[in-house]
Amino acid sequence: GVLASTSICFDLSVFEIFLPLSCGCKVIIAENALQLPTLPAAGEVTLINTVPTAIAELLKMGIPKQVKTVNLAGEPLSNQLAQQLYQQNIEYVFNLYGPSEDTTYSTCALVEKGTSKSPVIGKPIANTQIYILDSHLQQVPIGSSGEIYISGAGLARGYLNRPDLTAEKFIPNPVAENVRAADNRVYKTGDLGRYLPDGNIDYIGRIDNQVKIRGFRIELGEIEAVLADQPLVKTVAVIAREDRPGDRRLVAYLVLNQTNVNNDEKQAFVQSWCNAIQQKLPEYMMPAAFVILESMPLTPNGKVDRRALPAAEPSTLETESSFVAPTNSVEEAIASIWCEVMGIERIGIH
Repeated sequence: GVLASTSICFDLSVFEIFLPLSCGCKVIIAENALQLPTLPAAGEVTLINTVPTAIAELLKMGIPKQVKTVNLAGEPLSNQLAQQLYQQNIEYVFNLYGPSEDTTYSTCALVEKGTSKSPVIGKPIANTQIYILDSHLQQVPIGSSGEIYISGAGLARGYLNRPDLTAEKFIPNPVAENVRAADNRVYKTGDLGRYLPDGNIDYIGRIDNQVKIRGFRIELGEIEAVLADQPLVKTVAVIAREDRPGDRRLVAYLVLNQTNVNNDEKQAFVQSWCNAIQQKLPEYMMPAAFVILESMPLTPNGKVDRRALPAAEPSTLETESSFVAPTNSVEEAIASIWCEVMGIERIGIH
């Protein structure tokens, strides 16, 4: 029994409706995934397809014990959330990836029960090829990051009445020669990833989620992946904000697994998160501030609405030290050199 809770405007509905029917399975219809616990036929649902944000809410509400398989896609999946599902007697948690332009999924991975590793998006499904290419459309070495390109039987013809956008995103296959007709084009996803030595693909994040702070290029998805696996963190989103003119910084937004947390506890959490980031990521990827929310703003299809995240208020938990002006001629000279290199008006000694 498959829960069909996705609007037919989204490609996931293809999996929820047509795949079960073509296999002789049952489709249980709901307005949205969060309606599951109150459905008269809730006990007949054995498989759920949804996004991590929605399954996290279902965990709080209670997932019917008959559910044995959970497919998650649309957002990065944290290992912490996957292991929480296994603790609810879920037998299989799959992490899937695929843009609508390659309906519906392109890669798949079964998350290992009891592991401490961050989930990968797996390997290409049947009749699908995944290439990781650099800006020159050359394949990058294993372990190196690049843009994900997809080809295969699931690829769309293009965008209806948008020949310009079709030509931009669906390009001739730059890698394979003498390929089948289904593989002679690739789709430029705008996603970053890397092939691991075992053939699995590690998803890094969106190219448009790559930001530049103080001259450093930063992948926001890498910071989110580290924070998502920290204890008590339920949901996380990291963005670059410029709430004050000339002050562009990283801000991390988090929803915790527990409520009624006082300020001292919040400060202790922030310190532990900072320690975790420093152990796995360079210092320049440290968020300047942490904002703890009751819930994340969501889009109609259940994903985090980054544009609706609030500004970092003065009461926000800050991690950056205050500006310290140069104190002697040597520091003044160094600061001036870095100001010129970085293209900024002033720089402090931290």
